[in-house]
Formats: sequence, structure tokens, C-alpha cells
Amino acid sequence: MMSPSASPLPQQNKTHHKKSDQKLVICLLAPTASGKTALAYELYDTRRFEIISIDSALIYRDMNIGTAKPTPDELARYPHYMVDIVDPHDTFSVAQFVEQVAELIETIHARGKIPLLVGGTMMYFNAMFTGLSPVPATHPDIRTEVEVWRNQVGLEALYEHLQVIDPPLGASLKPNDTQRITRAIEVYRQTGKPLSDWQALPMHAIADNPSQKWLGLAIMPKRAWLHERIAKRLEMMWDEGFVDEVMHILENYPVKPDDPAMRCVGYRQVVKYLRLLEQCDLTESEKIDAQIEMQNKALYATRQLAKRQYTWLRNLTATHGIRFGLATHPLAVPFIQSHPSYNPHRFEQKMSKVILAFESMTQADAYLQGLLSNYI
Repeated sequence: MMSPSASPLPQQNKTHHKKSDQKLVICLLAPTASGKTALAYELYDTRRFEIISIDSALIYRDMNIGTAKPTPDELARYPHYMVDIVDPHDTFSVAQFVEQVAELIETIHARGKIPLLVGGTMMYFNAMFTGLSPVPATHPDIRTEVEVWRNQVGLEALYEHLQVIDPPLGASLKPNDTQRITRAIEVYRQTGKPLSDWQALPMHAIADNPSQKWLGLAIMPKRAWLHERIAKRLEMMWDEGFVDEVMHILENYPVKPDDPAMRCVGYRQVVKYLRLLEQCDLTESEKIDAQIEMQNKALYATRQLAKRQYTWLRNLTATHGIRFGLATHPLAVPFIQSHPSYNPHRFEQKMSKVILAFESMTQADAYLQGLLSNYI
């Protein structure tokens, strides 16, 4: 990582700001297996940052190998907020996640540090930058009531009920979308108003906090390079005992196949594989074939996840920022400064929220170090 003294930003452009004005929130958005964790560790070592994980899978306890969760030693050296906060059978909404992140940002700023939001769950980043509808959180009693009802009559009955109480939302959801169907029923039971009505209300984004300056660094590396890294990571996961990890979760937590945790990429494929072994009397040869099929499906699903992440990143950048064609530029900052849309006053002094897109961690790091050199 480049040091501030090696930043490509010209000295004459430096404008130091008072420490009280440094309400920066830095977001590192990147696809799975792209190397964002390594950069986050380097930034943490500068002692200017605290890390907040923006990952919908890392929130679950005991889901370590399949999520590429930092090891206990790494977490001890590089503490992460929003990791290991719920059990695999628990539900944790996007709204709950965003609310806790907003509180953490305030706490980190109060300590004089910069929050570093790192992850690949673009839905969460979108909620923070674009906003969420003001849907109230479900009361625990309502959640229990709806869960009991679902267990008694089945998800299909809830889905049919949803068509009656909220036709627009019912038409948009698949019959097996347990989480969203259940949430819609909960909201209607609690408020008497369809969830689609709540979703039509103006959205509030925590990135619009007037006392904060949000900068997103979106890294979109070349697909072939990323696919190779994904394949290598999955090979390591199989070697480290990913299948045994899923077996441990199934044996020790009351999880169901359609729980959000078990729908995570990789976990879904392993669960299906284990159920096949349980239900069918396979020969050794058939077991090997089933294992190879599981691994191939997990690889394909992970690549599809990366594809969806790219789509989210393009949409986020189109809405909140600028994408730079950096393929021929070894450093991001000089190119950005020469770009007609570049406005250092906007980015470095009165920046509200913006997402910049790069093709590598090196380019994003170079820009970030140039920016940080302008803040004492």
C-alpha cells in the first residue's frame, strides 16, 4: 500500500482540514475473492480506521469456512464489527443491519477514527447509499405468531393470503420465498398496512447524514482474473472441511434448508448434497460423482454471485458516482484529476456521498491514499 508521502496527488492541491471536520465514511465495495480484505487490513494498520463488515453471511456464528470469514487470530488483530452476531437459524433484516451500522459509525467517529465499511453484500450498500423504506421492525410477538401460523398451515397458505392482503407484492414474490413472504405477513399483522404501501413511501439513506462524507470505492476487476481466484478459494474451502462445517451446523442448530443462512452460496449446494446422501443409498462411485457435482454447482453459483455483484456495482456507480476507464492507467489519481468530471472541491472538501469505480485494488488504494493525505 502506498504511503501518504508517496501519493501521486500534487503538493499544491493539498488542503488540510480540521480534525473535527473529518467525518469520513469509507466504503470498500468489491466482488467475492477480489482481495478487499487484504487492503482493509493494511488500512487498519495505519491506525486511522476501524472495520465494519458489510457481508450478509459473516453475521452468522460457526459459518466460517464457507464464508471465508477471517480466522480468530485475524479477528483478534483486525477487529471486525458485524461478524458473528447471530446464530444460523436467526433472522436479521437489512433494516436491522443498517441501523446497527449507523450506530457504529457514530461511535467510531466519536473515537476519532474513520469507519471502513468492507464487503460484497451490495444490497446492504445500496440500502445505505440509496435508502430503505420506513418499514417498522417486526415486534417479537408478531414474529412468533406468524412463525407458528406458518408451521401449522404451511408457506403456501401464507403465500395465498399475501395475494389477498397485498396483491402487488404477492405478484412479485416467488411462492418459495419464505423470508419475504413471512416479512410481508408480519408487517400487515402489525400495522394493518400492506408492505408495498410502506415501500412506496420516501426512503431514508444513512449516507445522507449531513455531518458525514461518504466515499465508496467500487472495485470491478477483470472477470477471468476473478474467476481464477474464486476457483482457488473454493478448492481451499473443500480442503479445509467445508462439508464438515455444514454438517456441524445442521447438527447443532435448528436450521431449515430455506433459512437465509442455508441459502448462502456454497451452503445451499452442500445441504442438498448431504440430503442426497441421507435419502439415497449410493455406491462409492455415485458418492464421488455427487461430490464432484456439488463442487461444480458451488463454483457456478459463486461465479453467478460475482456476476450479480458486478451488476449491483454498475447500478450503484451509475446512481451515486462515476466509473473511470482505468485499464491503461497504472494509478487512479492522475487519471481522475484529468477527467472532466473530477472536482476536488466536491470530492475532498464538500463531498456528501459518491462512489468511484476502479479496475483494481491498487488503483483504489492510490486514490484513497491521495485523498487521505489531504486530511490531517
